[in-house]
Amino acid sequence: MAPRHKRMLIAMLITVLLTSCTTGDNSVWTQPRATGSLSAAGAVSDTTASGQGAGGPAKATSKPRPAASGSQGSGLYALSPSPQSPTPSPSASPSAPASPPAAPPNNAHGPAGSINTTGSDAVALTFDDGPGGNTGQVLDLLKQYGIHATFCIIGRVIADYSPDLIRRLVAEGHTLCNHTWTHDLNLRTRSEDQIRSELQRTNDAIHAIVPGAPIKYFRNPGGNFSPLTVSIAASMGMQSLDWNVDPADWSRPGTQSIINNVLTHTHAGSIVLMHDGGGDRSQTVQALRTILPNLQSRFTLVPMPV
Repeated sequence: MAPRHKRMLIAMLITVLLTSCTTGDNSVWTQPRATGSLSAAGAVSDTTASGQGAGGPAKATSKPRPAASGSQGSGLYALSPSPQSPTPSPSASPSAPASPPAAPPNNAHGPAGSINTTGSDAVALTFDDGPGGNTGQVLDLLKQYGIHATFCIIGRVIADYSPDLIRRLVAEGHTLCNHTWTHDLNLRTRSEDQIRSELQRTNDAIHAIVPGAPIKYFRNPGGNFSPLTVSIAASMGMQSLDWNVDPADWSRPGTQSIINNVLTHTHAGSIVLMHDGGGDRSQTVQALRTILPNLQSRFTLVPMPV
């Protein structure tokens, strides 16, 4: 090749190299970026472009997240971010493991972990919705047979009857159970504050009459327990009390129906549900005249322990 041609070729190569440096074409080093968009519902969607894999096209992935705390709108997505636990440094001493939660009682097999057996061969009689017009008669019969039971009390009806009924329950050795303030059958759908208020007002009304009396049980109206109602009751020192024998005496099915149901279905460990309040319970009172001596001859009858 002639020297002149060599010089021309070298000059062309230099020109190409200088041009490449000037344009700064470094697209092969460009990193994917996250782009944010606010949806109509108020959620921020992060769309991240993935780098192209070997022989594959780039793809986008979306990860929704709640809008920042304090944002305006319907509030459906305006959630405060959960606090993040700090990552310990390698030099930090490991913290002691947290104590495991207390094990539930071995008879907590009812809805949402409520108790539905006595956990022994003994049988427990429970009476709901009092105090009521027939509570005194129920207490008379229990005293006649030397039987102790558990009474699930509605807070707002306490003032409708003599406080002596509550005092008598405690004096005669019966167990107290919280049956909420208003007997709200939809309690499980209420807020935590509403649920706690229903329980606390009832405890306060009872303790205004019998200060210091233990209230160790809670019965959800209708037996409609939920994990929330059970956990709130537990935080207030009360176990949730279900049942496994229900003669539906509240519906006044007839004295003989109540007797047959209880005597047929009660077995070792049963918790029997009946009612001393909430309406006319004369059928229940009459049925107890047969039920109490029969069960007493077959089982040990106990109140729920406190």
